[in-house]
Amino acid sequence: MSLHVLEKLAATNPDCEIWWDSSPLVYAGWKDKVLKDAPPEKKQDWSEQLTRLFDEDTVRSKGTMGFRGVTTNPPLSLQAIQANPTFWAGEIRKIAARHKGNDVEAIYWETYLDVVRRGADLIRKAYDTSGGKYGMVSGQVDPRFVTDGEAMLKQGLELAAIAPNVMVKIPGSREGYEVIEELTARGISTNNTTSFTVPQYIACMNAVSRGIERARKAGIDVSRWRSVITHMSARLGNVGDLKAQAEARGIALSPEDILHGEMAVLKRAYFHGRKTNHPSKMLQCSMRVTDAGPGGTASSWHISKIAGGDFVYTCPPGYILQLMQAEDRLPAFDAKAIDEEAPKAVIDKLMRIPYFRQAYEPDGMKPEEFARFGAFAATANEFAGATRKTVDFVAQAVEADQQRAA
Repeated sequence: MSLHVLEKLAATNPDCEIWWDSSPLVYAGWKDKVLKDAPPEKKQDWSEQLTRLFDEDTVRSKGTMGFRGVTTNPPLSLQAIQANPTFWAGEIRKIAARHKGNDVEAIYWETYLDVVRRGADLIRKAYDTSGGKYGMVSGQVDPRFVTDGEAMLKQGLELAAIAPNVMVKIPGSREGYEVIEELTARGISTNNTTSFTVPQYIACMNAVSRGIERARKAGIDVSRWRSVITHMSARLGNVGDLKAQAEARGIALSPEDILHGEMAVLKRAYFHGRKTNHPSKMLQCSMRVTDAGPGGTASSWHISKIAGGDFVYTCPPGYILQLMQAEDRLPAFDAKAIDEEAPKAVIDKLMRIPYFRQAYEPDGMKPEEFARFGAFAATANEFAGATRKTVDFVAQAVEADQQRAA
């Protein structure tokens, strides 16, 4: 049996978890496409590997799957809708029939809840079989509401009401952490998303601690409660202000310098959580593969530099395929990599850049600054744009139905 790259990563720590970063509704179609285009000599191995990671029949009948959980958001749910537009246009028409006022935003939100509901149902048996340890699906509040605490709490409660294996994704804004505390106090599992920096991670841990204390005092059962804190690695170094601020100061940053910085931020937060014995688990996402192509070497520092740690790795379809294509050129994982520190000279250079100091220092930002941080603002705008596209898909389905009725 040939192990998948991610199975090899999981073997470096029995507590680390590999998650699927998309709706589980799209996995079967994606797998078929990967195998259709697979090199002939790889097809059998890849088929077995991808089946071990996730197979609908197996998870429904036995409650087992290689993935330990699933993360979704409105952009990823748009992919699920676009993968089967005829089906979803019909579902949207049914939902619209219940909204006589033709409120497109309300129809969109109910459609998104339905995507999350179907995904949660698909892997529910994994949750039940594991006693709530695995099999959760993350559903995200509307990315357009990142600073609207009241709206996020309302949507978070609606998501949590879908099924016990739904984990609510909340952004790393000041208001988001207030909502995380409140949801935690009600025994609701959370995933802190749009988060990039040590100050955010510490704020999240503090919010979770306050919420857990409140829950226990109120006698709320938290035996199946979970908390993960997302580090959006490549977005920290590439969609924010790091490169621009470095260039403005005449500081030359190599791709390796940026990767070292991204991993140093994650490791600082990880070890803070370990030192304080915090129940939240760090979740690594936004990973990249560096591949020199046939005959050359390949690497993915976003996973190899933290191998051996107790992380959740949530992996989108494209990244998983990149790993598979580069497998023969990837170095073996070192289970002690988590303990390696970035070169002091690199950290010293990065510390000359305000953006990195904000991300790396525990007091680098105040909570009211979180939503203005470059990577946060850029990512929130991107996610909001994808949400608007989903809303427009809903609007088009409603308009088409109205035209047929006329």
